[in-house]
Amino acid sequence: MRNLKEENLTLLCDFYEFAMANGYFEAGMGEKIVYFDMFYRTVPDNASYSITAGLEQVIDYIENLHFSDEDIDFLRTKKIFHEDFLEYLRNFKFECDVWALREGTVIFPQEPIIIVKGPIMQAQMLETMILLTINHQSMVATKANRIVTAAKGRPVVEFGSRRAQGYTGANLGARASYIGGCAGTANTLAEKLYGVPALGTMAHSWVQLFGSEYEAFKTYAQVYPNNCLLLVDTYDTLKEGIPNAIRVWNEELVPKGIRPKGIRIDSGDIAYLSKKARVMLDEAGFSDAIIMASNSLDEWTIESILTQGAKLDSFGVGERLITSKSSPVFGGVYKLVAYEEDGEIVPTIKISENVAKITTPGFKSLYRIYDKSTMKAEADVVCLNSEKLEKMDELEIFHPIYTWKRKKFTNFVAKNLMVKVFEKGKLVYDMPTLEEIKDYAQKELASLWDEVKRLENPHEYIVDLSQDLWDIKDRLLKEHRK
Repeated sequence: MRNLKEENLTLLCDFYEFAMANGYFEAGMGEKIVYFDMFYRTVPDNASYSITAGLEQVIDYIENLHFSDEDIDFLRTKKIFHEDFLEYLRNFKFECDVWALREGTVIFPQEPIIIVKGPIMQAQMLETMILLTINHQSMVATKANRIVTAAKGRPVVEFGSRRAQGYTGANLGARASYIGGCAGTANTLAEKLYGVPALGTMAHSWVQLFGSEYEAFKTYAQVYPNNCLLLVDTYDTLKEGIPNAIRVWNEELVPKGIRPKGIRIDSGDIAYLSKKARVMLDEAGFSDAIIMASNSLDEWTIESILTQGAKLDSFGVGERLITSKSSPVFGGVYKLVAYEEDGEIVPTIKISENVAKITTPGFKSLYRIYDKSTMKAEADVVCLNSEKLEKMDELEIFHPIYTWKRKKFTNFVAKNLMVKVFEKGKLVYDMPTLEEIKDYAQKELASLWDEVKRLENPHEYIVDLSQDLWDIKDRLLKEHRK
């Protein structure tokens, strides 16, 4: 289920986009065909890769693009827009072509994530929403995957709703975390809206409200015998919490032939407590009871406590996931890369003293090169849209800056990762389900070598430009130097 179609977010747009569109309109340039790339420059947390998410919401936004009478009346109050331009907006019809990477695709810096071709007035207008949507969800999906990677196969549940940046951040963050590999979320609305499994048991307030911890556990076991996971750290985890849990299980569940789910530890030295708890549970005959940990976790704390021998089976991760606390900005940008003149595509470039901010010109495609014998991803090649790498028997790639660094492929498969989403304003993309997106992301991650997925000092994945594209970029740089 999607919900952006219920909202008119057309004015969620930087004001200068409308100012420029009005300017293009008055200058007679509004229908000029242009090409924009959305891409990102650096990977959060000094990692090697990211995961793209949010395309579904971009599609919802585009399909709902319209200007109501109230929108037009509001824009008129700004007193800078020509009436003919406002009338154009009143009768607005989206006419752009859009290509994108599928949600769940593993992505690297400087690669096109979304490409928009169309009239400048329309293509420019999409910038704000594309960026805020893809940046936010890709940031959370990437952080979630790092945490899931650190958990080494143990389920991770997203617990961050109460610390998210607003309710939209909580809902879409839960969706993105699921794409990144989380098993579920504490956010009930996220299941209703998107199908992310909502999970949860009790808070400390449940325990505090009863006359004793034992009574609190006993009542919970009576109400939820088949989902009895008890929070054991309200008072004293080892002296009271776990002994009370064991007592209640033996009294309420074992006689009924029901096995308990386990316990959750939310404070204290989790590595130490989990090891002690595991011994206590095993000795009591509950070796199948899981131990879940929460409390300000992220990939680094999870990796650390597991290295210390913690006996944990799952994790609940909140604020450090939903806000990507250690790296809370996903640096996606939206840049003009070409325009059409007399039916010809004219590449254009933005130059900066900061090399990372120099754009790659032209209408492009993105290919991933797989070793045919292992089907592991070996490199990505950004090339002109007219190039067809899948038809080549031999391919030599080179570093776009250190051009002497070269690699030749003969036994390879080249896959074009870009798919067409809109054609002249009409949706032509079959939207996958959230489960299909998550499965696709897992397959994408499985195609990477483990060295690329290391949390610390990961191997740098190769992203090169084709010779033809590199030549265009080099020519434009030299022309501007002159």
